[in-house]
Amino acid sequence: QVQLGESGGGLVQTGGSLRLSCAASGRTFSTYAMGWFRQAPGKEREFVAGISMSGGATNYEDSVKGRFTISRDNAKNTVYLQMNSLKPEDTAVYYCNAIIASWNPKPRLDSWGQGTQVTVSS
Repeated sequence: QVQLGESGGGLVQTGGSLRLSCAASGRTFSTYAMGWFRQAPGKEREFVAGISMSGGATNYEDSVKGRFTISRDNAKNTVYLQMNSLKPEDTAVYYCNAIIASWNPKPRLDSWGQGTQVTVSS
């Protein structure tokens, strides 16, 4: 079973950037498509971005297209989310999880990490 740990969140001003990391345990990381999700206060968790096992295919939620970039380094068992041009509405706790495919963001793991808080001030 893959275990996940997110990091890299923080407080930034509108227009700023952050790079989130998700480190995974286990030797099967490269066999999973991976996704980033977020949950804002009072809202349900939502899909943000997904990446295929090889990293060759990506998929984004419409509101982050052109601003966020998902990538992965299978040698380091890590998936990243580069977030640019941040907006207050991006404020949320960000989580990663294995997903069915980059185009099918259904989470595969029942257990989620602790997430990392991203706060964008206006």
